[in-house]
Amino acid sequence: MKDIIQRLFLHKPLRHDEFVTLLDSNSEELRTELADKACSVRSSVFGKDIYIRGLIEFTNYCKNNCYYCGIRAGNSNAVRYRLEMNDILSCCENGHSLGFRTFVLQGGEDPYYTDDVMVEIVSAISKKYPDCAITLSIGEKSRESYKRLFDAGADRYLLREETSDEEHYKRLHPDNMSFNNRMECLRNLKEIGYQVGCGFMVGSPYQTHDNLASDLCFIQEFRPHMVGIGPYITHADTPFADMNNGTLEDTLLLISILRLMDPELLLPATTSLGTIHPLGREMGIKAGANVVMPNLSPVGVRKQYMLYDNKICTGEEAAECVGCMDRRMEAIGYKVVTSRGDSPRL
Repeated sequence: MKDIIQRLFLHKPLRHDEFVTLLDSNSEELRTELADKACSVRSSVFGKDIYIRGLIEFTNYCKNNCYYCGIRAGNSNAVRYRLEMNDILSCCENGHSLGFRTFVLQGGEDPYYTDDVMVEIVSAISKKYPDCAITLSIGEKSRESYKRLFDAGADRYLLREETSDEEHYKRLHPDNMSFNNRMECLRNLKEIGYQVGCGFMVGSPYQTHDNLASDLCFIQEFRPHMVGIGPYITHADTPFADMNNGTLEDTLLLISILRLMDPELLLPATTSLGTIHPLGREMGIKAGANVVMPNLSPVGVRKQYMLYDNKICTGEEAAECVGCMDRRMEAIGYKVVTSRGDSPRL
């Protein structure tokens, strides 16, 4: 075990079985040891800076029926909405005035937003805010679609694989969704030139430490610029409503492992961490994360973008979110910065 930890501290590749050993050994003592080293490593690259991203959840329509997701097509209880381009630009204007220099456009796989529509939206944001990065998180598309959006001004793309094990993937998704296509999308995004983010839910239904070790091996080989992980949280209107949530402890351990695997990662302390524990995002930062994502979406639609139950910050104005985040980070010795926060590997 000491040899595994030492090699992790030296950022040496680990084997699948060694990742399993780390996960099987999760304890407060191990989490503290890895978090201390992860924070030291992160500080050597990023100092005490925490990057903020302005999240704009612009549609909760989705054509897919992922078994874990609250905005799945089959959820007849979801109150659906879409933001038009002017609404999205208004969110960006508000965010820019508050100091945001990255906008994250996130939504379900909504056929209403064709390539032409999305290219128009991305181009408009890029033209109006040339000092800002544009991140998209809108699911699986063709290589041609990704290239058009990149050429229009998109800089980053978040596409969580959710699991790198095909059999596990099949237990989380209906038959019409393809594990191989998801992985091909990630490869296409990287080849095109995006700063690419992948990731997975911690404690998702049927997940084992063997699955998680496969996820870590995939990330170790793929070398994304960003990794988004957070605890799985159930939604009452999904087939997994009675499943257990993921845990804070497992998520924090994995954040530290990811930071030590790749010191240059952009690694968010996610909203789901803050949902599962009141100080979850702070704990994520202390475990090695360096990104937070306050919500710029109109308050009137935030309660409708419910991927899971009890999501936090659905009633706050953007300015309140930012002020709250500033205070929270300062309280634990970090500072929110307004730069684009690009990957150091560029």
